[in-house]
Amino acid sequence: MAAAQFSQSSTGELRMTVRDSSGLPVQCSVTLVSQANDVSRQLETAADGLSVAKRLPFGRYRLVIEEPGFAPYEALLEIDSVVPKEYRITLTPATVQAQVTVRAEDTLLETHQPTAVNRVGPETIQQRITTLPGRSLSDVVNTEPGWLLEANGILHPRGSEYQVQYVVDGLPITDNRSPSFAPELDADSVRSMSILTGGYPAEYGRKLGGVIEVVTAANPRQGLRGSATGSVGSFATVTGSAIAQYGWSRTLVGISGSAAHTDRYLDPPVEENFTNTGTGANAAIQFEHDLSDTDRLGFVLRHGESRFLVPNERVQEEAGQRQERRSHDTTGQFSYQRVLSSAIVAEIRAMVRSVGADLSSNVLSTPIAAFQDRGFQETYVKGTFAGRAGRHEWKAGVDADFGSVREAFSYALTDPTAFDPSVPTELSFADHARDREQAAFFQDQLRLGAWTVNAGLRWDHYHLLVEERAVSPRLGVAWYWPRADLVLRASYDRAFQTPAIENLLLASSSTLDINDDVVRLPVRASFGHFFEAGLSKRLFTVARLDLTQYSRRMSNFADDDLLLNTGISFPIAFDHAEIRGTEIKLGVPRWHSWSGFVSYSHMRGTGFLPITGGLLIGDEAASALTSTESFPISQDQRHTLRGRLAYQLSNRAWVALAASYGSGLPVEFEGDPKDALEQYGPRIVGQVDFAAGRVRPSASIDAAFSATLFKTDRQQLRVQANVVNLTDRLNVINFAGLFSGTAVAPPRSFGLRLQFDF
Repeated sequence: MAAAQFSQSSTGELRMTVRDSSGLPVQCSVTLVSQANDVSRQLETAADGLSVAKRLPFGRYRLVIEEPGFAPYEALLEIDSVVPKEYRITLTPATVQAQVTVRAEDTLLETHQPTAVNRVGPETIQQRITTLPGRSLSDVVNTEPGWLLEANGILHPRGSEYQVQYVVDGLPITDNRSPSFAPELDADSVRSMSILTGGYPAEYGRKLGGVIEVVTAANPRQGLRGSATGSVGSFATVTGSAIAQYGWSRTLVGISGSAAHTDRYLDPPVEENFTNTGTGANAAIQFEHDLSDTDRLGFVLRHGESRFLVPNERVQEEAGQRQERRSHDTTGQFSYQRVLSSAIVAEIRAMVRSVGADLSSNVLSTPIAAFQDRGFQETYVKGTFAGRAGRHEWKAGVDADFGSVREAFSYALTDPTAFDPSVPTELSFADHARDREQAAFFQDQLRLGAWTVNAGLRWDHYHLLVEERAVSPRLGVAWYWPRADLVLRASYDRAFQTPAIENLLLASSSTLDINDDVVRLPVRASFGHFFEAGLSKRLFTVARLDLTQYSRRMSNFADDDLLLNTGISFPIAFDHAEIRGTEIKLGVPRWHSWSGFVSYSHMRGTGFLPITGGLLIGDEAASALTSTESFPISQDQRHTLRGRLAYQLSNRAWVALAASYGSGLPVEFEGDPKDALEQYGPRIVGQVDFAAGRVRPSASIDAAFSATLFKTDRQQLRVQANVVNLTDRLNVINFAGLFSGTAVAPPRSFGLRLQFDF
């Protein structure tokens, strides 16, 4: 039996064989549902009665077969191992009566999970409410508790800055994936996501603020399958994408592509939305082949690029400034798996990437004309063994990352009066370095009746400008109380987090001499102790309540800063930070025609000086080395509330309302309020409480309506209309000073989306 290809960290495979009472194979449709994992799949058995469901997250599943001539069949089963599970089904004639005792609600609670993992299935991704390209996946992740979507689509999990790791088809991507840094991963090509903010497997390292596991490979089905999607919306937004896959008995070939244009790509600093045009494109090819019943290999090739203008302030627009950014990402992935025995699976994965970004300015840019060209080449290799031994589900492996980084940056002051006289009017910087990282891990899941224990140990070696090593233990415990439909859980993670790679050479360079008021220190890795405890409980058989209390303490706390108002951010680090919070989520996957959720997050984050890494320029740079003051971290939003309610009008139409509220981020503005009025206008300045040092609360109500225009066994045409910020409220995301320190959320925006599945 073949193992799951392009899998996540905790996924398995189900191989079903369906026969009748005489032993003959049956071709039929099979429904597989797990409410806890947001999975609902329609499978078909082949002529030999066999069907394979790949990439199933661990958990309980309800299996249903309703075939004419046979009595309905229902069963509750559990996927709890990377080793494929074989399941044989015998259908009885329709004259034999069978009592149905299995319900979809029986899959609502994950009884062996020591942490709250939020699963997002394809239906949720397709029904997302969004009108702007570049951040569709970020918008979906931002609906989960603990996540904050700041300006320009940058995700911050539990107060972390640039510590998000995407695991795309089983391979980690640790650079910044926000729209201003990298091309978007096309959401229409994503089949599922698992979102973690604690209780990490030892397999994961380097970036642990939050982990987003992304699966783009579909469950193979014979014949041609695919979809085509197009949308139009406010701000001259136009997007289009297409996916096509052809499957044989042992082979799957897929191709996808997308393109987008909008006149509101980033979050501008003023309401007028000056110079904010952006375009993007993606393409991917996928190949998967079973060499035998025990060997499987796969390839994925992706390319994405984006091009956009930096939004101007009023003064910059009047001067005629035009600053343009471009980014590209080309990635090739390889995976090979072999089933060594009935209990052990071996796997090797490899990835080659080339990432680049640049910034150019015209001669009318003010107060500074900046130029940048940076790139990152990476080769990643990973080998693992996984298996089951009695009550143990274990996994062990090693990986190595070989990279090269190059950076070139220059500027010319076009308005020297805006800077201290000691700042040079011109500067040029160029450097390159090699990145060498290795890791080894072992993790085990032990089930003892109602108890589940996840334990792991990870070793990391990091060498880029600085060299560091770390040993990181991981531990998670869950206890299930069946009579109360209750799971209690707790976890501890020691986190070793490498610095952000974007502009790291610039931040650490000893050759960058601007003036005497410069502090530069190598940016070292961050070490953290992450604790969380909570519970999950099924309520009234149809709802699930998740409650989590967490605490994080990090040394060399990672943050970012701006270089001389160029809009180019670079990493810095503070002595330490303490972050505590509470997260609550109540979800109803389905109750009659209703579904929805409501979540609340409370977080308090405090950073502590002195500065321990990075580049600081200005009169107060030297004092930052000795100060022990504390300050609210930039993502210290105390209260965040989100919710969504959907109603199924019929089997072909639904309507949904979503709402969000944020109490406001800290303000770091130290300029003259009169200058702020001139730059941003009275409405934006009025959204800042300077006395409290915070942006005033934001709120948004969004709506969506969808209808299936026609549907057959193989084809479907669906239309969806979205409205974001229904009340047209002015929401200021942050207000931190000149250039890109201020960002305004979109006003009322409309979008119309048409999707054809075949």
